[in-house]
Amino acid sequence: MLHSNEDLRAAAEAGVISSDQLQALQSFLATRQRPDQPAGSAFDIVHLLWYAGALVVISAMGLFSTLAFSAMGGGALTATAVIYAVLFGWAGHYLWHAKKLRTPGGLLIAIAVSMAPLAVYGIQDAFGLWSQFGKPGTVHDFYVWIKGSWIFMEFATIAAALVALRFYRFPFIVLLMAVSLWFMSMDIVPWITGTKLGDWETSRRVSVWFGLGILVAAVVVNFGQRRGDFAFWLYLFGVLTFWGGITASSNGTAFDKALYCAMNVGFLLLSVALGRRVFAVFGTIGIAIYLGDLAAKLFKDSLLFPFALSLIGVGIIALGLYVHRHQRAIEAWVESWLPAPLKRLRSGNAAA
Repeated sequence: MLHSNEDLRAAAEAGVISSDQLQALQSFLATRQRPDQPAGSAFDIVHLLWYAGALVVISAMGLFSTLAFSAMGGGALTATAVIYAVLFGWAGHYLWHAKKLRTPGGLLIAIAVSMAPLAVYGIQDAFGLWSQFGKPGTVHDFYVWIKGSWIFMEFATIAAALVALRFYRFPFIVLLMAVSLWFMSMDIVPWITGTKLGDWETSRRVSVWFGLGILVAAVVVNFGQRRGDFAFWLYLFGVLTFWGGITASSNGTAFDKALYCAMNVGFLLLSVALGRRVFAVFGTIGIAIYLGDLAAKLFKDSLLFPFALSLIGVGIIALGLYVHRHQRAIEAWVESWLPAPLKRLRSGNAAA
C-alpha cells in the first residue's frame, strides 16, 4: 500500500524510522513517480480530461460512421478510419516511447484501435455486404440493432486490441476488447437459441451471464498481473453488465427485490475484501434503488415520500462520511483477517 510523505514524516517523528531512512524513502518514491502521473491522487483531473477526450473522439467517430455512409458511402468511412488510426497510432507511439507519457499515449493507441470496426463497417457497406442483413439507418440502429455482419467488426476490434496490447501494455485497451466481446455475445446467443434479435429478456440474461464471466476473468487477471492494473476495466465492465442486467429486471416479487438488496450488500463486502471501489459504487446505487422502491410503496401517494427519499440520501452520505473517517481502521481490520490470496488481490487497488 502506498503512503504519502506525511505518513513517512509521522513515522520519523515517532522514531519508527530515522531521518536518513526518511530521506532515502522519499528519494526512492520520487524516482518511481511516472512522468504522466502528477503528484496527488492516482486518477486526478488531468487523467479525467485525458480519458474524457479519448471517449469524445471515439464517440464522434461512431456518430460520423452513420453520417458518412449516407453522405459519402462506405469507402469514405474506411478511408477516414484508416487515416485516423494511422495519425492517432503515430502520435500515441511518439508519446509512449519518446516522451514516456504512458497514459495519453496509451489512450491515443486505444483510439487507433477503435477505428478497426469503423473501417470494416465501411468496407462491408462499400461492397454491399449489408444488404442481406439490413443496413443501419440511424445512430440508434448503429448501436442497438446488432446484425450478423457485425461479427466481422467485432473480430477486427479484438484482433486490433490484441496487437496493440502486444506492443503497448495499456489497461484501457482491455475495455475495448470487453465491449466487443459483449456485442459478440449479443450476436451469437440469438443464433444458438433461435430467439429474435432485439429480444429484451434474452439480451438482459446474456448481459448477466456475460458480466459474471467477465468478473471471473477479472479475478484471474488480477492474480496474474504484475505491472499495470489490467483488471480494473474488466471489473468495471463486468460489474456494469452483470449489475445492469439484474437491475433491469424490475418486475420481481418482494422476495426477489430483497435478494437484489442482499446482492448489493454483498457488493459492498466485496469492495472491502478486494479493495475495488467499483463494487461499492454500484452496490450503493443498488441499495438506494431498493430503499427508494420500498419507500415508494410505504409512502404511496403521500407527501412524506420526498422526505423519506431525502432521509435515505442523507443516510447514505452519512455512511460515506463514517467510512471515510475510519477508512484506515477498517482497512487494517480487513487486512488482519483476509487470507493471503485475497490480500494479493487487494494489492495496489485503492484507487480502482
